[in-house]
Amino acid sequence: MKIMKELKKVIFLTLILLSCATLKAQIVYSVDADWKADVKVYSVDADWKADLLVFSVDADWKADENDGRWFFTDADWKAKKKVYFVDADWKADLKIYFVDADWKAKWTNDSKMSLMD
Repeated sequence: MKIMKELKKVIFLTLILLSCATLKAQIVYSVDADWKADVKVYSVDADWKADLLVFSVDADWKADENDGRWFFTDADWKAKKKVYFVDADWKADLKIYFVDADWKAKWTNDSKMSLMD
């Protein structure tokens, strides 16, 4: 009986730790309406126009903390942030530029970092 209680504690703590690790990753989901989004983003055509340089990774475990490496998930409940891509820069909370290498991902406007926390 005591072993079962200890096993339940270990499983519970493991689940908590795993969920905390997941919450820190930049896992995003692209929604189909602006009212469903946590953040409205606009994809600019040059890196110097962006608040954030984004690299899209191919696995959720490759997405780091709030540093510009994003993993686009296929389900909204898996995402830390839901984003909506707007059609004009003045409608956006955050302007992003997609880069071609993970080492290029970074914030260029630190005042907007809280949008993705």
